[in-house]
Order: sequence, then C-alpha cells, then structure tokens
Amino acid sequence: MGVVIPFDEDGDSNGRQALEALRGLVDDDMTLVNEFILSRMYSPVRTIPELAGHLINSGGKRLRPMLTLAAVKMCGHTGDDRVKLAASVEFLHTATLLHDDVVDESDMRRGESTANIIWGNQASVLVGDFLLSRAFQLMVEIGSLKILDILSAAAGTIVEGEVLQLDRASDTSTTEDTYLKIITAKTATLFAAACQSAAVMAGRPAPEEEALESYGRNLGIAFQLVDDALDYSAKQATFGKTIGDDFREGKITLPVVLSFRRGNSAERDFWCRTMEEQQQTEDDLKQAVALMTRHDALSDTIERARHYGDIARDALAIFPDSHEKDCLLGIVDFCIQRAH
Repeated sequence: MGVVIPFDEDGDSNGRQALEALRGLVDDDMTLVNEFILSRMYSPVRTIPELAGHLINSGGKRLRPMLTLAAVKMCGHTGDDRVKLAASVEFLHTATLLHDDVVDESDMRRGESTANIIWGNQASVLVGDFLLSRAFQLMVEIGSLKILDILSAAAGTIVEGEVLQLDRASDTSTTEDTYLKIITAKTATLFAAACQSAAVMAGRPAPEEEALESYGRNLGIAFQLVDDALDYSAKQATFGKTIGDDFREGKITLPVVLSFRRGNSAERDFWCRTMEEQQQTEDDLKQAVALMTRHDALSDTIERARHYGDIARDALAIFPDSHEKDCLLGIVDFCIQRAH
C-alpha cells in the first residue's frame, strides 16, 4: 500500500531533464572516474572486487561524484586530480552504503539483493573498510591537507549520524530537530563536503567555498527528505523499490514524526505498537499511510524539501551565470521532483 504524492508533472519532467543535463556536462569525466574506480577496486583477494563491484555496478546514479565534477568545472579547474576527488567521494559513499545495509539488516537495494545477503555481514563490513582506505589513499594523493580535513571530518560525521539514528531507533519521541540532525549528518554532510572540496581544489576564495558547502548541505537535506517521503509512495514500486521498508524497520523519519505529533491518543498508540514495539500486522502499513495522508505528513515533508532546495539555489547566487551553474541549479529540481 502506498500513496501517490502529488508532484507536478511538468516539474517531474524538468527534474529528469536536469539529471540528463548534469550527466551530459560530466559524461567524459565520469568515464574516467568509472575506469579509475575499477582500477582502484582491484585486490588479489577476490571477494573484495566482487563485493564492491556488486554495489558500485548496481545502477546508482553516481550523483555525488557528478556534483563534484560539475562544481569543479564551475570553479574553472581542469586538473587531473578532479578524477581522484570524484572517485574518493564515491568510495566514501559506497562504503557507507555497505555499512548501512548491515546495520539496517537490509536485503534489497536498487532492486537487487544487498551485499550482506550474498556475502554476509562480516565481508560487507570489511569491504566497506577497504573502500574507506582507498578513499583516504586518494585524498593523500590529491595532496591537499584542507581537502583531506574536509572529507575525513565528513566521514566521522556520517558515522556519528548513524550512531545517533541507532540510538533513536524506533523512538516515537524523536523530534523534528533530532531527525534533521540525523539526515544532515548521514546524507547532507557528504554532499556538502564534495561540493566544498571542489572549490578548495580550484583555489576559490572563502565565500565561494562556503557557498558550495551550503549548496551541497541543503541539497542533501532536500534529497533525504524526499527519499523518506517516497518510502511510503506507490512510485517506489515503479522503480523496483519496496514500499514501506522504513516502516517495517521501525525507522523514525519525518513522515512518522509529523504523524505522531499531530495524531490523537489512539493514533499515537498505533505508532508506539508498530514502531517501538515492532508489533506489525499485514494491514498496518496501509493504516500508517492513511494516517500520514490525514495529517498531511507526506506533503509537508515534500514542502520542507522544497524549502531546503530553495536555500541550495540561493547559495549559488554569488557565482556568475554559466552552463555549469545551470546544471547545479537544475539538479535541485531533480532531487525534489524525482520519482524513484
């Protein structure tokens, strides 16, 4: 059971066009990045490239390295180290996905069995660690202490977000502020670090560096807000994703926070039973979506995403007009209007 979130169809089309524009902008560079990733994934221990390749080649959009490359282009940098930066960002992201799937006990990602289901939790965690080591090797090769500082700090913040989410797992008393702290740490931090590092690599002044950090951070928040709303949307099934995974895992996302806060006593008892006690029946997901719809929790989650998207757009105002800037602005539409 899922609800169809009322996206604007023209906006959805604009979002897809924006993604294609970004891909076109960095297509040649992404070919180099993908080749570089494959070369640096190599290990004589066969399980490492097999497991890592399973996730890296599973159809992800590569949004973070594409944003990195677009930001580098907008800042006027053309050095070969841009490929290493984008690959480092993707290795960091992939490592966190491997660890996330183990922590969340996930069995599907992008319509495929997760690595932990195929190879087991131990191998998934260790290969995630291998990818982290590769990411840090690339940061050292880039030769910028500031980029190393930004990305290593981001790696630590992502883990803090994971632990905070684990601490608040199934806790219906979670506030919107705490939820935002979690998604900022887990998701938005890497968006921000990737974009900020692009400005550092290009030697841009502090205001531009700060602007790209703000762009990435707010874009990442908007991205995750939409993801959390879409988990309860019928659009998930269209793209091979299961509806209600967050609900079954007892994950407290903003649609749940808003529904719980706005509900009556009986409705709050429902959330406590299904999320905190993890006592769920076959019809409970349908009931959860109905409550979210009644209290406008899904539409309000999307509205908050639009708010953060607007902040991301405003952050780029200090940059001169260019095709690269247009692509970065357009990807805000994609993140909010996407249906995946």
